[in-house]
Amino acid sequence: MIAAWIDRGAVRVREDLPRPSLEPGEAIVRVSLAGICGTDLELMRGYRNFSGIPGHEFVGRVEEGPPEWVGARVVAEINVTCRSRPAEPLCPSCANGQPTHCLRREAIGIRGRDGAFAEWLRAPVSNLHRVPESLPDEVAVFAEPVAAACRVLRQVEGDIEHGCVTRALVVGAGRLGQLVARVLAIRLPGLEVAGRSERNLARARAAGFAAGPVTAVEASAYDLVVECSGASAGFTAARRAVRPRGTIVLKSTHKNDLAVDISSVVVDEIRLLGSRCGPFEDALSALERRDVEVRDLIDDRLPLSAASEAFDRAAEPGVAKVLLVP
Repeated sequence: MIAAWIDRGAVRVREDLPRPSLEPGEAIVRVSLAGICGTDLELMRGYRNFSGIPGHEFVGRVEEGPPEWVGARVVAEINVTCRSRPAEPLCPSCANGQPTHCLRREAIGIRGRDGAFAEWLRAPVSNLHRVPESLPDEVAVFAEPVAAACRVLRQVEGDIEHGCVTRALVVGAGRLGQLVARVLAIRLPGLEVAGRSERNLARARAAGFAAGPVTAVEASAYDLVVECSGASAGFTAARRAVRPRGTIVLKSTHKNDLAVDISSVVVDEIRLLGSRCGPFEDALSALERRDVEVRDLIDDRLPLSAASEAFDRAAEPGVAKVLLVP
């Protein structure tokens, strides 16, 4: 099969890779569309010393697997956990109901599993979610990043319910920040966005947000700040923006160490929340109801055979989503 392959900081197309073979409890999915995200770009730049087939945002159709799944249009959670190994005992995290922190976790296209930048991929049936018929592929392909944004909403929903959030800010107006803002706006319609790229800020304004440069963010003014920039300057801005006893949600994985004034965090009683993968059922429902619009974030579509060019395009400043078409 044809697939994009990352090795030593470069992306190349390979045509000598075997189609994945079916394993018990798993399915073979023909990929229809796949999206390049910030994590994929970091893998190309050397994150985790990755080598292999990346890609974890995708929609496709099951070609092999249990009869009830064959032909189904699906998306898939990326964390392969103990639930895909029913014959083995659960690890402590899975036993405690925290499968996304499985101690034996693999991640599709990131760790231990080939990803979606290929004609086919193999995934556990327990990871699959059927795509509603009303959702076109170009919307369904956003299920994974929208689910990650929905995780933030779940984490702060109690604060919203109790009226503890009157002003909220998303720092970072790129791919992730745009989606987090759109999901949080379901419950926080006055949410604001800050960023560096004027192109991204214009996109946020077009979506109805008050958006401005990160350097102009008001200090100690926000009850909730979500850091989506992936840059140390973004965290600095988030820390400056949050009020005492406010909450910062850290949504970005940073390749480099951050310099944090922990004493100020203690004195101001700031709550720091890490946030990673989220609920696909929430994401698919939000997309089906059109609570979250995503199609305006698609900046390009390129064939899988042009994967290197697609990565270059995705790395351009202000570019949101680039889709690969096998």
